[in-house]
Amino acid sequence: MPVRKKSLANKVWENRVMWLMLLPATAFTILFSYVPMGGIVVAFKNYQNRLGIWGSPWVGLENFRYLVVSDKLWSLTRNTMFYNIAFISLGMAFEVGLAIIISELPLKRLKKTFQSFTFLPFFISWVVAASIVMNVFGYENGVVNTMLVSFGLERVNIYGDPSTFPLILVLIRLWKNTGYGAIIYLASITGMDQEMLEAAEIDGANIWQRVWHITLAHLRPTMVIMLLLAIGQIFRGDFGMFYQIVGRSQLLIEVSDIIDTFVYRSLINSPNTGMAAAAGLFQSVLCFVTILLANHAVKKIEPDYTLF
Repeated sequence: MPVRKKSLANKVWENRVMWLMLLPATAFTILFSYVPMGGIVVAFKNYQNRLGIWGSPWVGLENFRYLVVSDKLWSLTRNTMFYNIAFISLGMAFEVGLAIIISELPLKRLKKTFQSFTFLPFFISWVVAASIVMNVFGYENGVVNTMLVSFGLERVNIYGDPSTFPLILVLIRLWKNTGYGAIIYLASITGMDQEMLEAAEIDGANIWQRVWHITLAHLRPTMVIMLLLAIGQIFRGDFGMFYQIVGRSQLLIEVSDIIDTFVYRSLINSPNTGMAAAAGLFQSVLCFVTILLANHAVKKIEPDYTLF
C-alpha cells in the first residue's frame, strides 16, 4: 500500500513544541523588521506631524533630489564604504589572529585572562571611548603630547590633521571590537577535531604549518559567512563611534562624515523627516544590492558557503 503523506496541519501539530519555541523570534522579526517597512513611504512624502504618514502630501523623488543637490552624496557614500572596508578587512584579520593566539596559549588560566582583557573594551561605550581618546591624544593635556614635550619634541594635533585622523578611527575600532569578534572564531577553533592537530604535530608540522593548513582551513566557512554578513552593512556607519569621536569638528568633517552623521546633522538644523527616510532607504537599497552581489560571487566560487 502506498504511504499516505501527512498533511501540513499534522506536521505542524507533531512539531508544535518547536513551533512554539520559534514563535517569539518570529513575532519579534515581524513586529520590528517587517511592520516598520511601511514607513518607507515617508521617503516619498513631505512628512508633517499634524497630518501623519498617510495624510502628508506626496512629493515623489524630491527628498532624494535634496541628497543629490546637497553635493555630499558621493563623499558620504565613499567615506561610509571605505571606512567599513577597512573595518571589515582589518577587523577580520585581527579577530582571526587573536583567536588563533588565544587557542595556542599553553595554560587555560592564561587563555581566560588574555581573552578577558581583550574582550573588556567592547563593553566601553563610545562616550567613554571618546573621553579616553581625548585624554590620550589631546593637544594640551594628552598623554602622547605630554610625553612628546618631555622629550623635547613638538606636540601633535590629530584633531586638526584630517590626513591622519582616519587611521586613528580605524585603530580605535580595532581596539574596541577585536576581542568581541574573536569569540566567534575562537568557538569555531574549539570545535575542531583536536586529533588532526595532534597528528600533524606528530608528523613534524610546526605551529605555523598547523595554523595555515588546518586551523585556517577549518575557519574558512565561518570567515566567509561573517564576511557576507558584514558586507550587508557596508553602507551603514557606526553613528555612535563617528559622532562621539569626531564630535562637531569642522576640520574633520570632510574625512569623517558618513551618511548617518549627515542625516543627524540635517535633522538637527532642519527637521526634514522625509529626507532622513530617503537617506535610510538609499542605504538599505545599497546594502541589499551589495549582499546580493557578494552572495552571487561566493556561490560561483564556493556554493556551500553562501547565505542563500
